[in-house]
Amino acid sequence: MNYEPDISLDEPTIRVDGVNHGYISGENVLGDLNIELNSGSFTFLTGPSGSGKTTLLQLLYAAQKPRNGKVSLFGVDTSNATRKTLTRLRRRIGVVYQDFRLLNHLTAYENAALPLRVTGKHEREYRDDVIDLLNWVGLGDRITAKPTTLSGGEQQRVAIARALVNKPDLLIADEPTGNVDPEMGERLMRLILELNRRLSTTVLIATHDITLVDRLGAPVVRLENGLLVHQRGDVGAGGGHHV
Repeated sequence: MNYEPDISLDEPTIRVDGVNHGYISGENVLGDLNIELNSGSFTFLTGPSGSGKTTLLQLLYAAQKPRNGKVSLFGVDTSNATRKTLTRLRRRIGVVYQDFRLLNHLTAYENAALPLRVTGKHEREYRDDVIDLLNWVGLGDRITAKPTTLSGGEQQRVAIARALVNKPDLLIADEPTGNVDPEMGERLMRLILELNRRLSTTVLIATHDITLVDRLGAPVVRLENGLLVHQRGDVGAGGGHHV
C-alpha cells in the first residue's frame, strides 16, 4: 500500500530549499534558491526575461520536479510525491498561464468551469457561480463564445476565471494583467486581492509591471540569471495591498 502524505494548511504553502534546476546539458536555469511563502501571503515575483521566473513557477505548481534541492507544497515534497498526491496538490492550486491554455473546442463558460467538472461536480452545483464570475470579469455577453473568437484580453479573463473558480488555496499567476487594459487590470487585481483577503488564498504573481508592484506595496522576490537577488518586504506574510 502506498503512503499518501497529509496535505496541510498549517505548513507554509510554498517552501523552496536549496533548489538548483537546469537543462540536461548541465546548464543551470535556477541556482540555490531558498524561498518560503506562508499561508495567506501575497507576493510578487519579478525579474527580466530569461531570469528563470517561468521555470520557478513550473516547479511551484508541480509541472516539473527540481533536479536538486526540495520544493514543498502544503508540506509535501513534490520530488517524492506519487502521481495521486500530485493530482491532489494541483487541485488546490489555481494557475493563470501567460499563454492562456484554453481548450478551443470549449466555450468560455466550459473553460472556466473545467476545474470543477474534472472533480466530478454536477453542473447544477456550479453553473450560477461560474456565470457570476464570468460576469464579474466582464464576459457576461461572451459566455458561449469559443477562444478563437475572443480577443487576447478576453482569453486572459477566461483564464483568470478558470484559475479562481474553485477558490484555490494557492494562486500562481504569470503576467495576469499583461493582455488587458489598465481599468480591467485593476478590476482583476481587486478580484485576486479579495480572494487573498477573504479566503486566505496564498497568491504569487509574476509580473514585469513595476507600477503595479509599487502600488500594491506587497513583498517582492526578484530573480536575475536564475538567482535570488532581492527580497522586499516580509516574504511569507501579507503586505499593504491597496488598489
